[in-house]
Amino acid sequence: MSDEKPFHLQGNFAPVQEEVTAFDLAVEGTLPRELSGLYVRNGANPVTGESAHWFLGQGMLHGIRLEGGHAAWYRNRYVRTPYFENPALSRISADGKIDRLASAANTHVLAHARKILALEEGSFPVVVDGELRTLGPDDYAGKLQTAMTAHPKICPVTGELLFFGYNFLPPFLVYHRATPDGTLVQSEEIAVQGPTMHHDFAVTGRHAVFMDLPVVFDLEAAMRGIMPFRWSDSYPARIGVLPRTGGNADVRWFEIEPCYVFHTLNAYDDGDTVVLDVCRVSEIWRDPGDMGGDGRRSLHRFRLDLASGGVKEETLDERGMDFPRVADARVGREHRYGYTVEIGTGLDGSPALAGLLKLDLRTGRTVQHAFGAGRNPGEPVFVPAEGADPASDEGYVMTYLHDEGTGRSEFVVLDASRFDAPPIARVTLPQRVPYGFHGSWISDAELG
Repeated sequence: MSDEKPFHLQGNFAPVQEEVTAFDLAVEGTLPRELSGLYVRNGANPVTGESAHWFLGQGMLHGIRLEGGHAAWYRNRYVRTPYFENPALSRISADGKIDRLASAANTHVLAHARKILALEEGSFPVVVDGELRTLGPDDYAGKLQTAMTAHPKICPVTGELLFFGYNFLPPFLVYHRATPDGTLVQSEEIAVQGPTMHHDFAVTGRHAVFMDLPVVFDLEAAMRGIMPFRWSDSYPARIGVLPRTGGNADVRWFEIEPCYVFHTLNAYDDGDTVVLDVCRVSEIWRDPGDMGGDGRRSLHRFRLDLASGGVKEETLDERGMDFPRVADARVGREHRYGYTVEIGTGLDGSPALAGLLKLDLRTGRTVQHAFGAGRNPGEPVFVPAEGADPASDEGYVMTYLHDEGTGRSEFVVLDASRFDAPPIARVTLPQRVPYGFHGSWISDAELG
């Protein structure tokens, strides 16, 4: 890549200019007829074509509708918020206050309580419909007084939505719980030591797990319009474990080695121990203007002993990886399989999402699906096969794929149980899909 622009504005990181709709897409291979719903993924796509950081552009959804073994349509749409309508809008005031309605809505998208929510951690969720049209922000009937994380968790047992909001001003961290019908029933302030970046968390059957890590808010950087966080050598790293219906007084804190975690794979209860698997980065953002820093990435496990107060750390895999996912049915429960993106380099030496990894946490075996040089996937989303054992790998892994050589993008479906085999289906898309962040498979049943 050239030095004229940062990497996130070049190649397939660069934004696309048009919103496109295409019907009856050509399929190579066979799409399983049981897949009836919408695969949709979010990402930052600056309206002006420029942004100071990959994380800061306006949100654009890319969706593909599957039904009866056909790819019925593809469409991409901006999430239309005040920040989309006015890209010059200042979302953070000089005293650190955030406009919760001026969402970038650019990080994740999922369905809960028959609503599709476009998410970005500094703002309220934004509701879109099944054709990706923006309906507007949702503050849970006025009960939500903080932002919503871009990484809420849906409990597969209770159907509850568990989430948090963090802020640059007190309260710095607030935990929330909503019922399956989307009623907010619990909000608890969690006392932390200062304004830090809480990007993700985890849940188990009995607990919520928070990571209070040494990436701190930098108001000066925020006012300059760049990434408003930086690494701190003086802020202690720790993990907090809260009973899911408890409050601040019930949190148990465990000190850990300094690191940062963008994304958790999963967590579960093992007797009196909470097991937490994450994609760990040794450090990031020594300079707030850095894109990602030079920290070492690995798959990492924490075992948090609630009886003794001790913590054990273990590196499970030293390969660089991120964007981890488990089956939705295993969220908060013991998992055998996980799926991640392997971090590598592209044809020109720039950062790239080099392939997909399937992790077997029981055997320690990792299987790679390599799409070929310059063919780079996004986050893998697992969808179970009809009637499959929820703990198994019977199902499908889907993602968007970009070919740096041809400049074209595809939607691909893998057989998760034959992970290194060729895709069972490939759908050529009508335009390039830029590298983005997170997405979901939303079945027709989830929307009624």
